[in-house]
Amino acid sequence: MPLNRRTFLGRSAAAGAGAAIAGGAAVPAAAHGRHGREKRYSFTVMGTTDLHGNVFNWDYFTDREFDDKAHNDVGLAKISTLVEQVRREKGRCNTLLVDAGDTIQGTQLSYYYAKVDPITARRGPVHPMAQAMNAIGYDAAALGNHEFNYGIPVLRAFQEQCDFPLLGANALDARTLRPAFPPYSMHRLRTPHGRDVRVAVLGLTNPGIAIWDKANVSGRMVFPGLEEQAAKWVPKLRSMGADVVIVSAHSGSSGTSSYGDQLPYVENAAALVAEQVPGIDAILVGHAHTEIAEYTVTNEETGRPVVLSEPLKWGQRLTLFDFDLVWERGRWTVVKVGAQVLNSNTVPEDPRITRLLGDEHEKVVAYVNQVIGTSTAAMASAEAPWKDEPIIDLINQVQTETVKSALAGGQWAALPVLSQASCFSRTAAIPAGRVTIRDAAGLYPFENTLEARLMTGAQLKDYLEYSARYYVRTPAGAPVDTAKLTNADGVPDYNYDAVSGLTYEIDIAKPAGSRIVNLSFEGEALDPAAQFVLAVNNYRAGGGGAFPHVAGARQVWSNSDEIRNTIIQWVQAKGTVDPAAFASVGWKLTRDGVPVF
Repeated sequence: MPLNRRTFLGRSAAAGAGAAIAGGAAVPAAAHGRHGREKRYSFTVMGTTDLHGNVFNWDYFTDREFDDKAHNDVGLAKISTLVEQVRREKGRCNTLLVDAGDTIQGTQLSYYYAKVDPITARRGPVHPMAQAMNAIGYDAAALGNHEFNYGIPVLRAFQEQCDFPLLGANALDARTLRPAFPPYSMHRLRTPHGRDVRVAVLGLTNPGIAIWDKANVSGRMVFPGLEEQAAKWVPKLRSMGADVVIVSAHSGSSGTSSYGDQLPYVENAAALVAEQVPGIDAILVGHAHTEIAEYTVTNEETGRPVVLSEPLKWGQRLTLFDFDLVWERGRWTVVKVGAQVLNSNTVPEDPRITRLLGDEHEKVVAYVNQVIGTSTAAMASAEAPWKDEPIIDLINQVQTETVKSALAGGQWAALPVLSQASCFSRTAAIPAGRVTIRDAAGLYPFENTLEARLMTGAQLKDYLEYSARYYVRTPAGAPVDTAKLTNADGVPDYNYDAVSGLTYEIDIAKPAGSRIVNLSFEGEALDPAAQFVLAVNNYRAGGGGAFPHVAGARQVWSNSDEIRNTIIQWVQAKGTVDPAAFASVGWKLTRDGVPVF
């Protein structure tokens, strides 16, 4: 019988809550010590994170098997094979499997069962991620920020469908300030020595949810800092008899935030938790989409090491935490923790998982291949990070038209509308000829919605200067290597914005902060005092990327529909996409006034 939210909340409050894991191969034998026979025990915790709706090794936007430059594979079907290999090697009774969040958003498979055939419908389907994770046998999962993208009803429906708890110690009810989800789960591992090992898994999610999904959570939930809530819960778990405490944190390890001063909490706080909160043995890290096989942080109070590991996104890697324990002074004590990651491209997909969800996969493939219009020319995003390309102009054209239409006849109708857009994928493309849902959706893989904010000319200048930090400073006359030109200081593609409706140059020979030159509007130098409406996605408007001014700017309109859907509907309404109608070179890279390209 599935363990639903209500039964889990009742059971997890007790010290002995959680599953007693039985069966599997024999446990490791005891070792001899200096004073006779020592009682020792070893077990393994496997971890995934940022699965983002990936079950199959399939890219729904290209309609083919997933591949990248490193030839990574993705999906829970691959992870399942790795998990079963580890269980055979270690003994199923000596393993746990946890996840660090961002599970139900990211692919057209997950979108379909949130929006097209929603799991919230009466007698609705079971979410493919719940089906797969239940079949694989997850023991717990932390909440990610993208769990909230489709609204709390979808998240609650997913939670009810999972046979494992969704954990979020710092996801609190806004009214009572009590946990809105189980904070932790407790698991018993049987040893050959007559005393079980009790493993606590504490789940922590990202405070940025309060900004990024404000429309879904405002007034309903609040998200305090990870360090604060870990300091509250870890001592409780120890007092409840936990021999081992593991944190599953949807938070990177860098100690940085992308939302500036919009919240007093750190977005990527996993290493800070390890450093500041005593009593933690290991942290499964998520959110940052980076690979950290093993990273050790010394706790500043105890001096003990805390091992962190972050497996690569989308099911590309599986983390293994290997724990060695010894029985001393009447309890189990951790004496060693090691971590490593396994690559899912080394194994085939588990046919048990592909058979289980084959019908859902085929249904979504058919959906994304529906033709919604035609294009007079092919457009691609490969060079969009350093050139003003028509495919990004298309996004901005859709957003501009949408906002202008929404403001027509109102207080702000006379103001010019500008638009921001990023190159979310360097492989996005619109073909010449027939355009499908997957073609249009591939321009916007995130579930962002559209807003309109009031900005002045001076604020827009600051905004563009901040965006232009994305480029590596390159002196005039020096060779330009596009492979090394972008992502300066780790700025991702999605945090570089091109703004349509203005013309400007970005002088990459100049230092960041003084690169925007010849900034104009309708052929005249931009008036710092002039007012504009900026069509902007909700992530950026909420402080995502910490762009200046926009988060505090007055909102004059917002929409609850995803920008991706707006693009699809626009193509359907137009019937024909003609780049000649909207494409222009509004910005370009220069050095001392000479175009780079």
